[in-house]
Amino acid sequence: MQPVDFKKDSWGKLIKAPGGYWAFVPNPLPPKVAIGWDLTNNISAADRSMGELVGIARTLPNPYLLVRPFMRREAVLSSRIEGTQASLSQLLLFEAAETTAAPDSDVREVLNYVTALEEGLALLKELPVSMRLIRGVHGRLMDKVRGQHRTPGEFRTSQNWIGPPGCTLNEATFIPPPVSEMKNALGELEKFLHEKPAFPPLVQLALIHYQFEAIHPFLDGNGRVGRLLIILLLCAERLLPQPLLYLSAYFERNRKQYYDLLLEVSQEGNWAEWIRFFLRGVEEESRDAVKRSDKLLRLWQGYRERFQSARSSALLLRLVDELFSRPAITVSWAATRLRITPRAAQLNIDKLVASGILKEATGRQRNRIYVANGIVRIVDAPKAN
Repeated sequence: MQPVDFKKDSWGKLIKAPGGYWAFVPNPLPPKVAIGWDLTNNISAADRSMGELVGIARTLPNPYLLVRPFMRREAVLSSRIEGTQASLSQLLLFEAAETTAAPDSDVREVLNYVTALEEGLALLKELPVSMRLIRGVHGRLMDKVRGQHRTPGEFRTSQNWIGPPGCTLNEATFIPPPVSEMKNALGELEKFLHEKPAFPPLVQLALIHYQFEAIHPFLDGNGRVGRLLIILLLCAERLLPQPLLYLSAYFERNRKQYYDLLLEVSQEGNWAEWIRFFLRGVEEESRDAVKRSDKLLRLWQGYRERFQSARSSALLLRLVDELFSRPAITVSWAATRLRITPRAAQLNIDKLVASGILKEATGRQRNRIYVANGIVRIVDAPKAN
């Protein structure tokens, strides 16, 4: 990281650390950003698209119909940005197996993301979005995975840096604040979280996401926690009644621009372009979630109409409903969930296999797993067309 890369309008200051390297300390929020017509149009477009998603979320017959699979898609995509290769199918199959065996390391990281998100949403019932909540989410995220030795749930006590794999401090692209300055910056960020908003809500989110990433308060997992923070704030501020909007797919599609614009705020104070990029992400992913939700709801209605017209049992209809929150199931899980015998569960599953809704995925004679591929395809598609 070279001082020459940081212009006079950079969002912060460079300080020389005792080790002889330069580090960047961001200014406290909020910045002075002129909300001109261009940004106003971006804000309006993002608000409209998210409003459509809010409308769907408020009319869901069952809130978990979409929430659970959307969470898992986000976990896969956010982890993928950090180099994890686990797929949604691998995650669903491992969860369905309900085994005590240790999962593949990449699957474990994705599972931890799900757990961290669920824990964060649960903590919102007791706590505001705060440093305490953020530490708790990080502790879950980093439990028993790569980086677990790097103080899960605790802010760093040594310097970290960002750059190509294997690079040294002197070769780093960006060096966040040293520990003492980091603590002050976190205190200022927490204060900003609890102050009266200075900007429209989605602009506030863009500012907070940048600031968290610039402070980089953990030795590992900062990107994932920063992306988790977006959905937690959307729910905490009641901008969404259900956690259905995630930006990781957008960030992954535009990965280079994502990182470049974050760096431009630090180096040049280019807030307008970063905010515009963030708002476009909200707009695109809201539209995608609306289309994906619509497809899933139509599929659900089609399945129910098919079995209602055939005068199928209420148990079979309940099992169909369950598939939309858990698209991979076992006989034992279905028996427990529906409070029926394993034989009755198998008979109902066999009916869904015969109808083409479920397909056995393991090829085994015992401990079989059945997957609703129609549901998985909609959730896992790169884009909802």
